[in-house]
Amino acid sequence: MLRLFTIDRGRLKEQTPPEDQLKQAIAKASWIDAHDASDSERAQLQTFLRTALPESDDVEEIESSARYFTDNTGVHVRSLFLSQSEGRHSTATVAFILQNDRLITLREGALADFRLLRMRARHGQIEAHSPQELLVIMFEQKVENLADALEDIHRKLEDVSYLVLEEIDSDLENAIDQLAKLEDSNGKIRLCLMDTQRSISFLQRHLRNHPELQETAREIMRDVDTLMSHTTFLFDKINFLMDSTQGFINITQNKIIKIFSIAAVVFLPPTLVASIYGMNFQNMPELNLQLGYPGALCLMLLSGIAPYWFFKRKGWL
Repeated sequence: MLRLFTIDRGRLKEQTPPEDQLKQAIAKASWIDAHDASDSERAQLQTFLRTALPESDDVEEIESSARYFTDNTGVHVRSLFLSQSEGRHSTATVAFILQNDRLITLREGALADFRLLRMRARHGQIEAHSPQELLVIMFEQKVENLADALEDIHRKLEDVSYLVLEEIDSDLENAIDQLAKLEDSNGKIRLCLMDTQRSISFLQRHLRNHPELQETAREIMRDVDTLMSHTTFLFDKINFLMDSTQGFINITQNKIIKIFSIAAVVFLPPTLVASIYGMNFQNMPELNLQLGYPGALCLMLLSGIAPYWFFKRKGWL
């Protein structure tokens, strides 16, 4: 799908032209958002731009030379954005092509950052005067969303912290599952922040003629540095809670093993007595005693009570 936006009197506005006027609308668009573009849409865009659009495999390249470069078509930036589906976070790469009079984005999958940008554009809330400023605004929006995601992780960690450290008879296995998901999400957010640092550093070299955008880029870098420190704090908190959870699980398991160990020791003497009098030798004096059976039962009972009393006196129970 191709979404077209124009900059009208300093405001970003979305355009929905009819099919027969699509080519003219593309020529006038300040931002062309190719979201899961079909082959025909890609071909039409390539014909208009006279350049080959990157394929999915090219966009996912991790080498710096493949993610940040310039050519005769413009400035190319491929940046990681955070996405969420079925309660789990993932990352998706967006390819940006910045030209003098337009910005082109190519992406796959739904991203909250772009959905929010479209909503703000419909309400006339995005103030931009050039494609370059619009690109910086996109990265500013990206960092704000990453900050919101970190706040959400922190709130969830507070709930898990109460579950692990304060709640009685809590489900510790569920806590470990939650902590694993939060650690994975925090790692993906940190990856997006690191990628944003590289993207902004690259863009700053190509925005020398825009001092106001340079200052905005520096503010974004300061925000990113702050959020990077916050991800480190969250990693430490997650590791602390994970260690605490595993420690409590080990304590619970040790208590169970302790009970079985004491039970084995308590029942060992009665078992010994029963084993002795269960032997089938012909000459056993106690077999002829009239009170031999109840005496053996009493001996078994006393031999079981004695170690239990000893453990209780020592405070091991």
